[in-house]
Amino acid sequence: MTTSRRDFLKTSAFASGGLLMGFALPGTAQAAGLVHTPNAWVHISDDNIITLISARSEMGQGVYTSMPMLIAEELNVDIKNIKVAIAPPNAKLYGNPLLGGPQLTGGSTSVRDGWEKLRVGGAQVREMLISAAASKWNVDRSSIKAVNGMLIGPGGKKATYGSMAAAAAKLPVPEKVTIKDPKDFTIVGKRTKRLDTPVKTNGTAVFGIDVKLPGLVYAALEQCPVIGGKAKSVDSTRAKTMPGVLAVVEIPDGVAVVADSWWRANKARKTLVINWDEGAGANLNTKTMLDGIRAASKTGKPLPLKAVGDADAVIAASQKVIRAEYVSQNLSHSPLEPMNFTAHYNNGKVALIGPTQWQDAAQNAIAAAVGVKPEDVTLETTFLGGGFGRRIDIDFIIQAAQISKAVNKPVKLVWSHEDDMTHDFYRPQAVNTMAAALGADGKPTAMTFRLTSQSVTGRVFGLPAEVQDPLMTEAAVALYDIPATKHDVVKHDAGMRVGYWRSVSHALNAFANESFIDELAVAAGKDPLAYRLSMLGNQPRIANVLKLAANKAGYGKPLAAGHAHGIAIMEGYETYMAQVAEISIEGSGVRVHRVTVAADLGRMVNPDTVEAQIQSSVVFGMGSAIMQEITIDKGRVQQSTFKEFPIVRMDEAPQIDIILVESTEKPGGIGEPAVALVAPAIANAVATLTGKRVRKLPITGDAIKQA
Repeated sequence: MTTSRRDFLKTSAFASGGLLMGFALPGTAQAAGLVHTPNAWVHISDDNIITLISARSEMGQGVYTSMPMLIAEELNVDIKNIKVAIAPPNAKLYGNPLLGGPQLTGGSTSVRDGWEKLRVGGAQVREMLISAAASKWNVDRSSIKAVNGMLIGPGGKKATYGSMAAAAAKLPVPEKVTIKDPKDFTIVGKRTKRLDTPVKTNGTAVFGIDVKLPGLVYAALEQCPVIGGKAKSVDSTRAKTMPGVLAVVEIPDGVAVVADSWWRANKARKTLVINWDEGAGANLNTKTMLDGIRAASKTGKPLPLKAVGDADAVIAASQKVIRAEYVSQNLSHSPLEPMNFTAHYNNGKVALIGPTQWQDAAQNAIAAAVGVKPEDVTLETTFLGGGFGRRIDIDFIIQAAQISKAVNKPVKLVWSHEDDMTHDFYRPQAVNTMAAALGADGKPTAMTFRLTSQSVTGRVFGLPAEVQDPLMTEAAVALYDIPATKHDVVKHDAGMRVGYWRSVSHALNAFANESFIDELAVAAGKDPLAYRLSMLGNQPRIANVLKLAANKAGYGKPLAAGHAHGIAIMEGYETYMAQVAEISIEGSGVRVHRVTVAADLGRMVNPDTVEAQIQSSVVFGMGSAIMQEITIDKGRVQQSTFKEFPIVRMDEAPQIDIILVESTEKPGGIGEPAVALVAPAIANAVATLTGKRVRKLPITGDAIKQA
């Protein structure tokens, strides 16, 4: 069925009679009179309240401020006068074209996707309001200005945006509008306080774990200690007699106890006696999985990524060849807000409330799981207490809906942190194998690169095994001038349940590439900074941030005794970044004293948010670089708390110095690239300080001793 633009606007307007407008994707072909994939929304109510309906989830990255800034710039209103609401599930309207179309938040895409379309959308609304005022006042529209939420006309005429919203909604949406030249920006590019800070500090912000509904009951779920295992028999006799317990429910993923409080549900859950069919996963362990990946690297079918010249032949004929293998560990997402969701199955319809990164997938999956139509599933997205890719998956949402259907009540399912850590979709193990031939000047004349790992995209989107996975190849091709190169990927299913983890394959590949470049510099007897710069003649943006970071960090100048610097660079998410880590060895491990970051991400919407994202990324990346690892024995995850999977504490956090490059290029992503560079920067600093090269993460004290 097709809908005319006119009918669409009529049926989509809020009950108040205000203007609700969908923005067509710039550059997208569309038939006259039709709405095609609107991606962001503005509501202007009669009382002059402006609401952006955000197509992206807010999980701490600041999109509920940066995206309204883009709208406010073109509407000429104070950012404080814009409210934000999250869009309902509808991939046709709210899909993310940078991720292939689903209504998904991730990949550092929110601002990149909204940069032009939100500005165009704001300009369209502005012009419609001006046209409405011109018609009402019977004046030429060129005589009217839109300023600070007011329409100013000749002869002292004034009107609020809200008073003209209903009339504007009856006008055709202008296909072509003029958006501001960036030199005229008054909001975009300025440091702006986050709009969601007040509610997050005064306790009124609603996260999934805060949801309350009339008649709400609570569920705690016992899952097989081996992911994928099923219950063969259940003895719930004791649980059913415990205070507050309302029901014990078996679902495909485990056995849920439903009670009048989560505390009571979880206490009763611990009394369940379950005989598990552990399935094939019971045979998994970290060592054998890694052995399998290594074997696949040698015997598996490589998928070509990029080749220049004949790198294999050059290496075979070279007198000086350097080879290395780098190993990245399994990691848990473990956000501070554990997995949770509220579901209410009632008479063939399902209402969902909670934190998710992927609205349309949740809607469709729940519909299939409980046997209803997708249009009978509604979903309200709350704030996310961290995501990092974990809330792209929807297993916990399905579970909540299944339990609610079984008890015919609104149910809030909450996992414990232990559940969360032991039943994650983990960052996959990876093996990167590298080889390079060095010429007489010490520079590489050829280099080969191979990543062997699991394909998350194969699981999530059904990508065929024979098709290259673009989310495995991020940062695989470094930016250095090397005459002959060969890059390829081997997909290997190690049997682990894997998911997208913050920075995805950038972290795997940058660790290998930037560690290897340092190794080549040492083999050539060259300084790592000068060595890199000598091969970046065709990459001015990355060379510039490298120089800036090195200068700010004082690279090459004397450091405190027992301290050393390490360098790493990368282009990722259309952002160019360099990091310099200053470390020492203290006690049983690495102490990171200072991390200097220089970033060129093109135009910035909110520099304040950019800095915050880099700071959080450095701390997040530090944990994975020197502390964290998920290990498996007999199919069981061995870590269950932050004691065993430590996060960086405040007293462990380094000084973080940030340089943001002023740029006129299109915006790049910033929520993830800094994560990927921490590990190689630290690894390179450790090698400089100790003379030992750690090629397997995490870089612990024991790993350094064994290197």
